Amino acid sequence: MERPSLEINLPDTHEEGKLYVVDSLNNLNKLNVCPDESQHSLDVEEDTGDTGENMAGSNIGNQCLFITFVLTLIISLALVSFVIFLIIQTRNKMDQISSRLLSEKKNIEELKKINNILLKHLNQSGIKD
Repeated sequence: MERPSLEINLPDTHEEGKLYVVDSLNNLNKLNVCPDESQHSLDVEEDTGDTGENMAGSNIGNQCLFITFVLTLIISLALVSFVIFLIIQTRNKMDQISSRLLSEKKNIEELKKINNILLKHLNQSGIKD
């Protein structure tokens, strides 16, 4: 069984043609893999060698880490603000409910007093159930 080759066989091409094809494939790979802002840093890497490659890669990594950190802070701030808003709303509702309960308690006490007065009046007048 023959295994298919992953290499591109270029029949009848000269060395310059092969180098041109490889260079074109590398450029195409850079365009597909790298975002626009990091393309400039890749060009700098080619000029400077290994030390530039490490520095540019860490620069892109630091930018990505910084952006992630800022987005996390913004999202956290939004969530905390929402929680504080909910706490304030809940407190307002609890205050309303407690004031209603107090007024209902006063109404119930007044009704009990009226009921007791009516019972005393009925007992004094001699009307029985």
